[in-house]
Amino acid sequence: MTDRDKQIVRDLAKRYMELTTSEKQNKMFRRMKDNNDLIPGRPPVLIDEVPWYQMNIDDELTCICEDQRARGIEYSLRVPLFYMKHFSRIDNIYEPFFRVSRAVHMTGIGVDNPQYEIRRTDDYNNIVSRELEDVLEDESCLEKFKLPEMRLDPELDQANVDFATELLGDSMPVKLRGFGPYYFCAWDRIAMLRGMEAILIDLYDRPEYLLAIYQKFIDYTNAHLDFLEKYLEPDTEATVVHCTPALVSGLGEGLKGTWFRDNAQPLGDISPAMFEEFAIDPIIDLASRFRYTYFGCCEPLDNKMDAVMKIPNLRKIGSTPWANVEKMAERIGGDFVLARKPSPAHVALKTDPDVIRKEIEDTVKVCIKYGCPYEFVIKDISTVSNDPYNLIVWADTVASVLDEYYGA
Repeated sequence: MTDRDKQIVRDLAKRYMELTTSEKQNKMFRRMKDNNDLIPGRPPVLIDEVPWYQMNIDDELTCICEDQRARGIEYSLRVPLFYMKHFSRIDNIYEPFFRVSRAVHMTGIGVDNPQYEIRRTDDYNNIVSRELEDVLEDESCLEKFKLPEMRLDPELDQANVDFATELLGDSMPVKLRGFGPYYFCAWDRIAMLRGMEAILIDLYDRPEYLLAIYQKFIDYTNAHLDFLEKYLEPDTEATVVHCTPALVSGLGEGLKGTWFRDNAQPLGDISPAMFEEFAIDPIIDLASRFRYTYFGCCEPLDNKMDAVMKIPNLRKIGSTPWANVEKMAERIGGDFVLARKPSPAHVALKTDPDVIRKEIEDTVKVCIKYGCPYEFVIKDISTVSNDPYNLIVWADTVASVLDEYYGA
């Protein structure tokens, strides 16, 4: 890295630290923690999974460092600075330090994703269309699975810390952290190995085989968790659990010091009874190893709440744009957090404040009615049609709606 690289990154880091250590930021974090502690109030509002390559206003996201690794850290600072400037009335979950995660090397599980035919809308978007093939066609494929071998790499950890420390100097603290919220989400991975058609047919024709595949992922995950619990400390100060706040009271030691994250998006349209059998019952013991569970992503859960609420340490439930939010809020009451996901379609082409206002107000009204803690997270934003102001208008509209109900 050059002295010029250091100066560029340190100037950005100083601006970043001023914002993330402000009283405004501290109040926001306390409000997020209260919400996860089931204390109703003004809901957190977050924007995540953004097509940042379409958001570059006045080159604010253009990196100019020469060293490739320095450019990576530079970009990791430019994005939150852009966010906090242009979405100043929206919450964020940026930490007042530079995080270096402990390195854990793992071998594979014996089954690799197939080669995909990929179609893109452009050369930059990571949202693509894949034509999948089934690499687990019959029961003989179960023999391919194996438990992974795992090892730590303290030398790499130190090298990463040294690099970040030299680059950042005294502009920002550098912290080496253990494991945080654990992402299971095996159905997403099985869908990539098989394609949806094979899964949906096997739900009827070979349910035992489908559950046997799922059990392999549970076995692999338990082995991984055993390793993490034995060799690493949990990051009990982790701020994020898949696009939403992780700040919460009551964390303990080991796996009880963090969250479990799961969903069953490929099974969103099956019956409640089948959803319980294939998505919930198999993970009960796995989820129980953790302090809290956040379940649900893009699958509508309004008619599957009986199944989801069987998870013993459940704390947060995803509410997709396709779910009946009143039905969910009524059932949840004050027992869990409703993680409402507004539709990203409303920022994809042209932003209509009236449409956004109605969608947000519908959720606000029913959650207040039933005393339900809730949050908004607009995510899966594959495009804003190269118009950053679509998302800025969305943010300002949501903030103005909440001001009417909770005060500025």
